[in-house]
Amino acid sequence: MSLSTHEITIANELSISEKQVRTTIALLDEGATVPFISRYRKEMTGSLDEVQITTIRDRFQQLRDLDKRKEAVLKSINDQGKLTPELEQQLLGAETMASLEDIYLPYKPKRKTRAGVAREKGLQPLADLILAQEIGDFLPLADSLINEEKGVKNTEEALAGARDIIAEIIAEDATVRAKARAIFLEKSTFVSRVVPGKEEAALKYKDYYEWSEPLKNAPSHRVLAMRRGEKEELLYLDIDINEEEILPGIESIYIKGSNDAAAQVKLALVDSYKRLLKPSMETEIRVLTRQKADEEAIKVFADNVRQLLLAAPLGQKRLLAIDPGFRTGCKTVVLDEQGQLKENTAIFPHTGVNGLAEAKKTIQYLVSKYDIQAIAIGNGTAGRETEEFVRRLGLNNVTIVMVNESGASIYSASETAREEFPDQDVTVRGAVSIGRRLMDPLAELVKIDPKSIGVGQYQHDVDQNKLQTSLDDTVISCVNAVGVELNTASKQILS
Repeated sequence: MSLSTHEITIANELSISEKQVRTTIALLDEGATVPFISRYRKEMTGSLDEVQITTIRDRFQQLRDLDKRKEAVLKSINDQGKLTPELEQQLLGAETMASLEDIYLPYKPKRKTRAGVAREKGLQPLADLILAQEIGDFLPLADSLINEEKGVKNTEEALAGARDIIAEIIAEDATVRAKARAIFLEKSTFVSRVVPGKEEAALKYKDYYEWSEPLKNAPSHRVLAMRRGEKEELLYLDIDINEEEILPGIESIYIKGSNDAAAQVKLALVDSYKRLLKPSMETEIRVLTRQKADEEAIKVFADNVRQLLLAAPLGQKRLLAIDPGFRTGCKTVVLDEQGQLKENTAIFPHTGVNGLAEAKKTIQYLVSKYDIQAIAIGNGTAGRETEEFVRRLGLNNVTIVMVNESGASIYSASETAREEFPDQDVTVRGAVSIGRRLMDPLAELVKIDPKSIGVGQYQHDVDQNKLQTSLDDTVISCVNAVGVELNTASKQILS
């Protein structure tokens, strides 16, 4: 498809002008980011917002991918010598990847099938005669094709082979597949069962031991949970549907009368559905369900990251940051108004009376020495206990805040952290990161991969490439929305 055709498609889908689409695509191809285009090229795009620009970018990439696949399919069919002008127009006119693959399926190179074996036995003419349903008496032709050397020992074997061919024709019919796909999406049920004998190991999935609900209503978090259970071999997942929802629609396409040939076609049709079409649809619907769940979950994850990045900063305050721990103690650091490390130590408030008393003295001393205005406490292991300990000290005019410490350990071992604090160990770096997150969440969190922030329960179960793209977009959007202080900004936020 040409660029102008894609521009028309996207413009119609978004109810905007073709010029807006064309200009946006050109800017994106030049390397401009979505926030940059949204903020600084309004006069060129007609004031499109970030959501619209992102949609144009993603949709245009989909259409480009569809074009590449069409080229590969056309070449494959042409190399087989089976490409006709009509078929070429059908392929070029396919609007989705699914419809393109449906048209390609009969020509797609495949391993040996029952229909392929039947064709090798010379049973295609019999299949064609039966499928036409123009005459009821097809037995003479069936009898004439009996050939023990080819493996056709009797009339019934000839008929069985012909039905195999018809079954494959029906299962590969693009119209049948489109109709079946629509019905599966609308009428099927998502079913989960515990693997027999693994009830105890699967206790965390107890809600899904015997679970079913309409596929179209299944929320992403439930789909992701059940998929994880299946991956861990603790749950069986299935797509269930009443065949009476499907078969009448296929019969309306292929059954043309009530003679003996029609009866043979009906046998082939039922076999086609159970052996070929239903398994194929189940696989396809599972993929579509996964994609839908991934998209919904990734949106939630991106929203969570946005909330963390755009959390209100404490600002330039002198503060104490504590990375809590029980046995190993709480690493404690002092940061000045610019977030520079002034002093670090370790306290042990959870290891007995002596440790508690010494910890009190240390905190009180540091607060007094540096005129501390706020204390940041990581929310990980021993976080609540450490917060209670600090609050019981009764420090006047000192704000005490619990800080999300997800990813602090990732930062502390990173090259960025080593460059900032080459002479400090990872525990000190982690505590510094906790303190800086309170001062300026955005400036600190951009230093780590957004996936390391801990954006959602199932973030490792979704498409990682799509998740990375979405989170990167979110980070760029947040930085552009807030802006930076050039004199103090890190190279990570500037990049």
